[in-house]
Parts: sequence; structure tokens; C-alpha cells
Amino acid sequence: MKGVTAAEIRSLPATVDLVTAGRVFGVGRTKAYQLVRTGRFPCRVLRVGHNYRVCTADLLTVLGLTSDPAETPQPGERPGGRPTSRDEAE
Repeated sequence: MKGVTAAEIRSLPATVDLVTAGRVFGVGRTKAYQLVRTGRFPCRVLRVGHNYRVCTADLLTVLGLTSDPAETPQPGERPGGRPTSRDEAE
């Protein structure tokens, strides 16, 4: 089973099916459904009719990927990509 990158997870739609969410956690279809039935799936699962949906925001939270890396300042940088005053003086 192919792993899923953080960028791929961030690009998912607002909700995904249970198989996709399971793939994010590295489990297959059968295991994902088993985890839901036993109440042990790692994040909240919504039942919509006969289908299960998982909020991508919940996936991101559980995986600790809630902040967008493009918005996280790098060392020596202010938010928005502006250099710090030390860099401006150089």
C-alpha cells in the first residue's frame, strides 16, 4: 500500500470516504471498517446513510498537520516571508 504525503492529505476535499481515510493511517479497507465498528478509528467518523465519511480537518488534527507549512515562518523570517531586522541590516 502506497503511503500518503502531508501535501496529498492537505489537498483532499473537505470529507473523504473511509477507505481513503484508512489509507492515510496505513490500514486497508477491511481494517478501517473493523476499527469503525469497534469504535477505535483514530478520528471522528460520520455516518451518512449507508456510507461513512471522515472530515479531512479531523485527519489533519490527529496527524498534527493543522498548520499550513507555507504559513509557518522559517528561522530568520517573519510571517509572510519577510526577513527579520537582522537580515534587513545585512
